[in-house]
Amino acid sequence: MAKTTKKQRLGRGLSAILNNDEIKSAEDKGADSVIGNIIEIPIDVINTNPHQPRTQFDMEAIEELANSIRQLGVIQPITLRKAKDNTFDLISGERRLRASKLAGLERIPAYIRLANDQEMLEMALVENIQRQDLDPIEIALSFQAMIDQLDLTQEKMSQRVGKKRSTITNYLRLLKLDPIIQTGIRDGFVSMGHGRALINIEDQKVQIDFYEKIIKDNLSVRQTEDLVKKFREGKILTIKPTKKAVPATVKQVEKELSEKFDKKVKISISNTGKGKISIPFASEEELLEIQKIFK
Repeated sequence: MAKTTKKQRLGRGLSAILNNDEIKSAEDKGADSVIGNIIEIPIDVINTNPHQPRTQFDMEAIEELANSIRQLGVIQPITLRKAKDNTFDLISGERRLRASKLAGLERIPAYIRLANDQEMLEMALVENIQRQDLDPIEIALSFQAMIDQLDLTQEKMSQRVGKKRSTITNYLRLLKLDPIIQTGIRDGFVSMGHGRALINIEDQKVQIDFYEKIIKDNLSVRQTEDLVKKFREGKILTIKPTKKAVPATVKQVEKELSEKFDKKVKISISNTGKGKISIPFASEEELLEIQKIFK
């Protein structure tokens, strides 16, 4: 008798789960051939997870992962659940799936789970929260989704995800920040610590003023906390925009124009990059002399 290979066993398991819409629980006939096993699934029958909390994917990192997959294959299987019409819904592993597509793979190793929509959402959210490469706003949005869609209290959510309730609260508070600041945290212009300090300012317009100063002056979290504390105590009433340093090229042009007109020419430039040139004159005659130079 010919020896049964692992690939053949996987093939029969795949056929069983693809062609049997009756497999809905671990007790159903044929479930034992696929549940708990790793099966190679055609990529074109996999639906992306509509509950995916991650909204940003680093394409450079995905390309690097694709190169690794071309060399070594997919090391960690993705997780799927069986859907209708011989397709599968992605529960976790969207980066691996995207990278595998980019690498030109036609099949990908996967664990098959049996999960309803709520369980699928919870698994996707918990897996994302446990990841190390999520930004603070993505984590906060995942926590908020668990509260809204799974009807969980912060205490229950703390037990589900293995994080302190105070940690969850700190993340959720970030969602009270102005959307511009939330984007700044996601893009790495400021840290979660900066965001936590700015939450103590209720007026979002003032939050933006502080946010701009943090970026322009490269303020640390401690400096930001001290500044916010002084503002709340009334020691400072507003944040004045920091003057942008005059670029060396502008200073050079200013010097050359001053020599050309034999006067102190002044070039002023705003934070947006716009500016003006000022040429002083003491009389109408001097103005006419300046005019001749421009002709």
